[in-house]
Amino acid sequence: MPRSNHPRRRRTSLPGGHRDADGEGALDLDRARLGIPERESAPDGEWAVRTITARNAQKVYTCPGCNHPVQPGVAHLVVWRQDAMFGAEAGLRDRRHWHSNCWRGRSYRYR
Repeated sequence: MPRSNHPRRRRTSLPGGHRDADGEGALDLDRARLGIPERESAPDGEWAVRTITARNAQKVYTCPGCNHPVQPGVAHLVVWRQDAMFGAEAGLRDRRHWHSNCWRGRSYRYR
């Protein structure tokens, strides 16, 4: 049987056996499921706020509002500054996990 003269596509398999449209690159499905963060304006700046469901909460974090742990299996918020002094990437690196009530009841003084 003769060989095909068409170049072969690289096959990059994504989780669940999915491939993107051109067969290249990768799609982070976990990040896509979390959705787009909401934007909040407050006296202390512009914030991106993403809700983490109880199902997706898998690690222990320390809430900066109350200094108590955010336990696995507890729905909470991930918050970072949109208007960080050293750019958006710096704000994203400095993101923190907050209890939902601690974020809503926070004071606006700088920490």
